[in-house]
Amino acid sequence: MDPVRNPYAPGAGQRPPELAGRDRELEQFEVTLERVAAGRPERSMVLSGLRGVGKTVLLNALRGQAVNRVWGTGKVEARPDQSIRLPLAQAVHAAVREVAHRHRDPDRVDGVAGVVKSFAQRTGLPDRRGLRWIPPVDVVATKGRADSGDLELDLIELFSDVGSLARDLSVGVALFVDEMQDIPTAELGALCGAAHEMSQQGAPVLLVGAGLPHLPTVLAASKSYAERLFRYVAVDRLPREMADRAWRVPAAEEGVDFEPGALDLLYEMTDGYPYFVQAYGKVTWDAAVGSPIRSDDVRAGAPEAEAELAVGFFGARFERATPAERDYLTAMADLGADQVPTAEVADHLDRRPQSLSPARDGLIKKGLIYAAERGSVAFTVPHFGTFLRSR
Repeated sequence: MDPVRNPYAPGAGQRPPELAGRDRELEQFEVTLERVAAGRPERSMVLSGLRGVGKTVLLNALRGQAVNRVWGTGKVEARPDQSIRLPLAQAVHAAVREVAHRHRDPDRVDGVAGVVKSFAQRTGLPDRRGLRWIPPVDVVATKGRADSGDLELDLIELFSDVGSLARDLSVGVALFVDEMQDIPTAELGALCGAAHEMSQQGAPVLLVGAGLPHLPTVLAASKSYAERLFRYVAVDRLPREMADRAWRVPAAEEGVDFEPGALDLLYEMTDGYPYFVQAYGKVTWDAAVGSPIRSDDVRAGAPEAEAELAVGFFGARFERATPAERDYLTAMADLGADQVPTAEVADHLDRRPQSLSPARDGLIKKGLIYAAERGSVAFTVPHFGTFLRSR
């Protein structure tokens, strides 16, 4: 069929034409926005799950809901071994800019902008290009406010002032943090502490994070009360009904349907993982000659999907690993279970467990595996073990 009309959209963080299976999370967040804007207490939210399940897509969809309610929003993507201070300064500045132009008191706006500027200047950290970022606002930095150098104290003062500005407009401020597990532990604790204080104050400030399955454990390690601070949402693969919806609704808009057998085969190949749903949907559409799409079309397109995933989804990640780390990954795949005890990996490689700690830690830092439970590890990418066994 016409590839120009192909409705499917596999891509990192790219919203699919039909965001199936996430209605409950979207409805819950809509209630959260209303409650916070009305001054009622509500917890912030954390999304966790494997790669390819649509966490970033859902995070962006939640941000879109906040934008539709004319909230101030900003987004951060955390990176390993990088301080969160400068990205947070940029995100808060973006959020203030979204609400400031509607405020009737320019002096009050300038006062808050001065606090944002003092916080940004106090970071003293260059961005990835080696440049020092300062908010492009023509105001004097407010001395003695959000500039102590203590990140938690500075964030509390910054969030308090920014939230107060938003409250004047009966809205709020929401900050969205992707790859949240990569924030250094001390800074993550400071961020949780500031969010906790905002909750106690009833300030209209929300923190929405997304990360790998062990993110709740990382948060609990940074602050003991983090398990009560957030509403945790496990983002998983789509059940059969929702996967069918992700395939059929976009196709129906183009006047195309699927035979039941084709949907059976697609779900068998993808296990309902959203990234795979889009990848296989796209190649199946291109292979089909007409409506309804048949099982033979799915089989015809499958090798192309497998080849693309082998290079872009699986292979690119495997290539990032060092030789020692690749041995560790291959041993995990050979053992075959979803969760693998680290002692069994050591036995399989005929090594002492302590000698494998650098490889394991390097893989965790690169986001290829995570500590599923004490003494065990698991892949962050679905079907990664199957890919490695097929090599």
